[in-house]
Parts: sequence; C-alpha cells; structure tokens
Amino acid sequence: MFATIYLPNFYLQAATRHQPELWEKPVGLIEEQERKPLIIQLNEAAAKTGIRKGMTPSQALARSLRVVIKVRAPPQEKSIQAILLHHAFTLGPFVEDTAPGVCTIRFTDSRNLSAKMRGVVEQLAKCKIRAQAAVAPTPDTSFLAAHLARPVLQIQNAKEFLAPLPIQTLFIPGT
Repeated sequence: MFATIYLPNFYLQAATRHQPELWEKPVGLIEEQERKPLIIQLNEAAAKTGIRKGMTPSQALARSLRVVIKVRAPPQEKSIQAILLHHAFTLGPFVEDTAPGVCTIRFTDSRNLSAKMRGVVEQLAKCKIRAQAAVAPTPDTSFLAAHLARPVLQIQNAKEFLAPLPIQTLFIPGT
C-alpha cells in the first residue's frame, strides 16, 4: 500500500503560516521574480471575491480592496517541506519527497493505515500546517485521492475509486 500526504496551497501556506490573522482574509500569492507578477495561488476567501489564478495584483485589488498580496517565501517553503518529511518518516522508512508539499510513503505493513495517517495530519495541524492524506494500492491513486481527501481517505480498490470520477479530476493544478 501507498500513502500520499498533500499540503494544499503549499506555497501560500508557507507564506502565511505564521500569520494567523490572514487565514480568514482574502490572500493571493505572487512569484516576485517574474517580469509580470501574477497570482499563482489564492485561498478560498480570495476565490469567493472573484479573484482567480493568473490575475495581476491590481486586477485582484479591483475585485476586492481587502485582498492581501503575499510573495513566495522560499525559506519558509523549505522549512514546511522539512516538517512534512519529518512526519512522513515517522510512518516508515520508504518515503519519497515527491514534490513541493507532497510526499509518498510505501508501506509493507498495511494495518491501521487510516489511523496512522490521521495522526500525522493532526500533528501537522499542531504545526499550523493544513494537510490531506490518502492510502491506496498504488502511488498514483493515493496521490489523486489525497487531493480529494477531507482530511484522510483510504481506497481499497483503485478501479472502483477511479471509475466514477469525472475526467477533470485527473487534472490537478500545480502538478
């Protein structure tokens, strides 16, 4: 069995992790190094005001004067990734640093995996990191399921899980 731990809006979480006063406000994240900075991630509050990925900061401000524009924070991203990997390694020795905000774990013992994953999600929450996790027979299925988990999902049969999903589900932004 495989498990994936996924940190939604990884770059935004890293940039706002130590600013809880921003968690409920509309926030958009830009990559400062680009010639024309565009919003690359945003929280749910920003999306509700009509702000979308790809907008310029001035376009976002035109939708909502309350929006806070943050810049990616690579040192915080490294820190949050290290915390994610630390907690993943508490589950077993076969951990892959899959992508920013994503790690995959291979298990040789499949007992109590949902409970173990729930424990890691709770530990990450204590670190002010929002995580979702899934357990499935294949790494790809666990990756997809982690994006749909609220907060933990265990899949026994990949075909049964994947069959009813719309094809759009297979496109996961940022991957």
